[in-house]
Amino acid sequence: MTVDFDALRAPTEFLDHGSPAVRDFVAGVLGRAGAVRAGGDGTDSAVRKAVALYYAVRDDIPYEVYGADLTRRGLSASGVLERGLGFCVHKSILYAAAVRAVGIPSRLYYGDVRNHLASPRLRELVGGDVFRFHSLAVVHLDGRWVKVTPVFNKMLCKLYGIRPLEFDGRGDSLYHPFDEQNRRHMEFLHVHGEFDDVPYDLVVDGIKQAHPRLFAGSHTTTAGSLVAEATGRAL
Repeated sequence: MTVDFDALRAPTEFLDHGSPAVRDFVAGVLGRAGAVRAGGDGTDSAVRKAVALYYAVRDDIPYEVYGADLTRRGLSASGVLERGLGFCVHKSILYAAAVRAVGIPSRLYYGDVRNHLASPRLRELVGGDVFRFHSLAVVHLDGRWVKVTPVFNKMLCKLYGIRPLEFDGRGDSLYHPFDEQNRRHMEFLHVHGEFDDVPYDLVVDGIKQAHPRLFAGSHTTTAGSLVAEATGRAL
């Protein structure tokens, strides 16, 4: 099947990398990382940019399930930057938009996962250990598609005893199968597919239908803090 790579570099409603917020974010990351130097055919430069943006989205945007904005605006890349936090759906959108901003084709990937190490409160609100519509990005680098999960920031991984997920721009950065004690952590159960832009109704309605207790409003998740739950602090 022919792939329209130009379309997969273009801005969309949700992957709005033409916005000032996303442009400034990308420029700041690459400026700090010195990732703008091109080498040869530009492949090495593209990999360096993808890796630099990965770590910026992973660690500079805190992962937070609680108080998340699932409006159309809230699920745009610029909206994620304005809010400054989000869970896998938000962070994958931001990453997919950021790499498109530097000419790297990207898509969004959704699947259902079993997360064995959810906090007791989150497990209660979700209704178990299966999380619907877990999201990551798929990017085209060095002639191949790789799966990228710029989701769980380093600090939160440390608090929950999970190894931070790394990315070298060459192989998949997919999920955490085991924690630091080699206990099973995450496994994929079902794949919903890859999409050129956010399939908004499919994702938001799917999350709401699967996890209704997680929501405080029609498009906002309940208040809380994953950091507070990990450290035992009062919410």
